[in-house]
Amino acid sequence: MKLDILAFGAHPDDIELSCGATIAKEISLGNKVGIVDLTRGELGTRGTAEIRDQEAADAAKILGVDIRENLRFRDGFFVNDEAHQLEVIKMLRKYRPDVVICNAVDDRHIDHGKGSKLVSDACFLSGLVKIETQLDGEVQQAWRPNQVYHYIQWKNLTPDFVVDVTGFIDKKVESVMAYKSQFYDPNSNEPITPIATKNFKESIFYRAADLGRLINTEYAEGFTTERYLAVNSLADLL
Repeated sequence: MKLDILAFGAHPDDIELSCGATIAKEISLGNKVGIVDLTRGELGTRGTAEIRDQEAADAAKILGVDIRENLRFRDGFFVNDEAHQLEVIKMLRKYRPDVVICNAVDDRHIDHGKGSKLVSDACFLSGLVKIETQLDGEVQQAWRPNQVYHYIQWKNLTPDFVVDVTGFIDKKVESVMAYKSQFYDPNSNEPITPIATKNFKESIFYRAADLGRLINTEYAEGFTTERYLAVNSLADLL
């Protein structure tokens, strides 16, 4: 299956939190979108890896993505080396996306920056014909995405561009809250973490609202890019 957009996250819920509304919007426009999680989030303070597996499946259904896979790298300890790059390359060559979205280039959680660099490097290497990979016994063809974008996570990085996601914020929040074990629940007996507070849940709305305010829309999500943005005409800009 060829996808238009393939989103990578170091942990299940990274994508929903950071670009869930953008994904929902792209799907509504008829684009085929998939998700690949690098780890199962097994080091998370709350819940278990098995619970996160089910929550990720539920979130995928809410967003309506075409596929979701998990590479089962070690949470907290995966590295950007040949073995890990080759596994990401296999996904890129399997789904042949035009656009890749991945973790923030710099963030509070060490896996986010590592995941960002790992996926970015793999996107380049995936286009080299002399790197051979096989999947299900078949030799894969080289493939390099046209664009690699990085979503914004815990830190308020300055975006290079923003996507108007007005009308899709509720779908984003619904997909986030599919991770019941991870986020704010006043009845939970689990330990409190930075993302399990009421303030963090509310920040999903107010951070998107603030970016929307800056472009004169209701809600927006921000991204950074690895190369200059280009438009055919000044009229392409909102």
